Amino acid sequence: MTARVTEDARALVALEDQWGAHNYHPLDIVVERGEGPWLYDVDGKRYLDCLSAYSAVSQGHCHPRLLETLREQASRVTLTSRAFRNDQLPLFCEELAKFCGMDAVLPMNTGAEAVETAIKAARRWGYRIKGIPDDRAEIIVCENNFHGRTTTIVGFSSEKSYRDGFGPFTPGFVTVPFGDAKSLEAAITRNTCAVLFEPIQCEAGIIIPPSGYLADIARICRSYKVLLLADEIQTGLGRTGRRFACDHESVKPDAYILGKALSGGFYPVSAFVASRAVMDVFDAGSHGSTYGGNPLGCAVSRTALAVIEDEQLTERSAELGAWLLEQLQKIRHSTIVEVRGRGLLIGIELTVSARPFCEALMARGVLCKETHDRVVRLAPPLVVSRDDLEWALQQIQTVFAEMPS
Repeated sequence: MTARVTEDARALVALEDQWGAHNYHPLDIVVERGEGPWLYDVDGKRYLDCLSAYSAVSQGHCHPRLLETLREQASRVTLTSRAFRNDQLPLFCEELAKFCGMDAVLPMNTGAEAVETAIKAARRWGYRIKGIPDDRAEIIVCENNFHGRTTTIVGFSSEKSYRDGFGPFTPGFVTVPFGDAKSLEAAITRNTCAVLFEPIQCEAGIIIPPSGYLADIARICRSYKVLLLADEIQTGLGRTGRRFACDHESVKPDAYILGKALSGGFYPVSAFVASRAVMDVFDAGSHGSTYGGNPLGCAVSRTALAVIEDEQLTERSAELGAWLLEQLQKIRHSTIVEVRGRGLLIGIELTVSARPFCEALMARGVLCKETHDRVVRLAPPLVVSRDDLEWALQQIQTVFAEMPS
């Protein structure tokens, strides 16, 4: 079952297919506007957004405070480059560092850029602080990881489709099974400078590691003098019901890698946030970005962080997520393997392709997307109401009732 696509929408889909790259397989809804947790297509039909642009719009679409900040800052100055200082960057760095309980912030634009920044920081720390011989540093990563799409990052992905045709790849990465602390410890050598991990693997299908895993790898890294780099681009900033997903096991990494909700979907902003001992491996000219730390992005991000705190979105995610997970786990259907999640980040794993299920939900006004073919990811904006989720739950129950067993 698929949603009806009108002639106007069909024309726009055809135009995109003709002139755009074919590197995505989107659902055929053409969004025109958004408000809070809701999206509207070009025909005016309303949909509950249960993807949040992969957790980038946790504050909801077109949040009025973010919109006001964007307009006000855009009327003043938008970009200076880092050749000069601006009045928003120091405030952004201070507020984000305190939010994370860290010492220093290096702002970038996209999540992948922040990951690349972390890689550079870890390697230089390995050489200058740990004493690893030049060009021998190793970073341990996990199977089924997703840290971005640059050639370096896809080079250490275990997903063949991400790597196909893009080699040769950057050396210096060692892959271990996710959730297996013993394998991680066994992979550490004197050249290991860091462990790069996601506390919950989102693109892999909302994979939650065994209880105690995060605490174990934190202890291992401390004992071997290895940096612990937490990619919280999707899981951070309240998404899982805690400020950071690492907080579920009271783990404090050496650095956070942040993006997506950091700017509430208004502007691309990411950041590498670390202790001063790690951040100070960078000196003038060793790293940079023309747009990274621009005043427009910094102003928007400051308001995005304030909204998370002022509207208690982390607490809302914990409460509503626990309720939604419990309700979804009550659904009985032969195609359901498992329903798992933390906060408002939930995956429904099926025995069959999840695409038809997502298309059927779209027809009923609920937007979500499949990941790794057989998992439905649900991640609504954290401003979503209980009433909205109850309505979405009814649509999910109906779709399962109509699906063949």
